[in-house]
Amino acid sequence: QVQLVESGGGLVQPGGSLRLSCSLSGITLDYESIGWFRQAPGKEREGVSSISRSDGRTLYADSVKGRFTISRDNADNTVYLQMTNLKSEDTAVYYCALGLVVSLTTGAYGSWGQGTQVTVSS
Repeated sequence: QVQLVESGGGLVQPGGSLRLSCSLSGITLDYESIGWFRQAPGKEREGVSSISRSDGRTLYADSVKGRFTISRDNADNTVYLQMTNLKSEDTAVYYCALGLVVSLTTGAYGSWGQGTQVTVSS
């Protein structure tokens, strides 16, 4: 039994920054990775970034490389997504999820949060 709660979303101007948080609770010892995904209206959910619990290895989608940074605090059971230089195409609901491998594919993840809205607009 695991719970994931995303926070930190909101409205931001193009070029601005936001930091998303994913707080974990319950039994989480069986997971190796946490991924961030996003889903825009009318589009399929896509992988944004992923991080390993054991060694901190990270993975990013090409669309966010150089702009987004994923990090984790294992002691606090929290994972962050620092988003900078935000673009309108980053607008989506952002979800965190637990998986067994570092991956950007939804099939690698089994537990999901409810999401937090990020809107990038002038």
